[in-house]
Amino acid sequence: MNKVALITGAAGGLGRAVAARLVADGWQLIVTSRQAEHLSAAFGNQHLQVVADCSTVAGARQILQVTKEAGMLPQALAHCVGNIRLGAMHRMSEADFNDCLNANLVSAFHTLSAFVGALREARSPGAAVLVSSAAARIGTPNHEAVAAAKAGLEGLVRGAAATYAANAIRINAVAPGIMETPASAGIIASPAAREGAARQYPLPGIGSPDELAELMSWLLSDSAARITGQTWAMDGGFASIRPLVK
Repeated sequence: MNKVALITGAAGGLGRAVAARLVADGWQLIVTSRQAEHLSAAFGNQHLQVVADCSTVAGARQILQVTKEAGMLPQALAHCVGNIRLGAMHRMSEADFNDCLNANLVSAFHTLSAFVGALREARSPGAAVLVSSAAARIGTPNHEAVAAAKAGLEGLVRGAAATYAANAIRINAVAPGIMETPASAGIIASPAAREGAARQYPLPGIGSPDELAELMSWLLSDSAARITGQTWAMDGGFASIRPLVK
């Protein structure tokens, strides 16, 4: 059987990095986005491209229905949809908060539900990896909305991993710090902001989506066959240790 992977948010910085890594590992790809032009700009006419909003039940199910009609069953899911909404909660608008939850948590729930439903129907094993954040694990100023959404995502991973272990479906997450992607470009736009962001990590620097993609690809591979229900941090030690004060 051909190895088939589904990547949501595939046209973003992380999604493109994951796509490149999975192709190198021999996977066939199904790539999704809400904008067809973003997919074509990122991938040309490569891969099965599906335009849908996976933050809705109908959109998530549409993705799996299109793949089924194309004769493809994804055994791996890399859910790369998400956004960054920063600001103290007393200043955040209801629209921004809801947008943050929809992009980071609701989309993960509906996409994972559709994915495991397709695997169960086909009686196939599989693996999924979702994207959390260091902010879900340690209090960071002005990150209330994204921290709440990503902490919910980590709970989703543990619960779903427990539910579907009997079906040989593994579900894990990764939790990066800030990365060099279009989504974070505004946060590290100035040299001073970039330097300050890099210094906050015990291992200083700005993360690379290629590094995170390599970890995600490994978690989807047979090499990680005994790993489920886990969140793997790639944050330079930000959420677990403190740098030496000099």
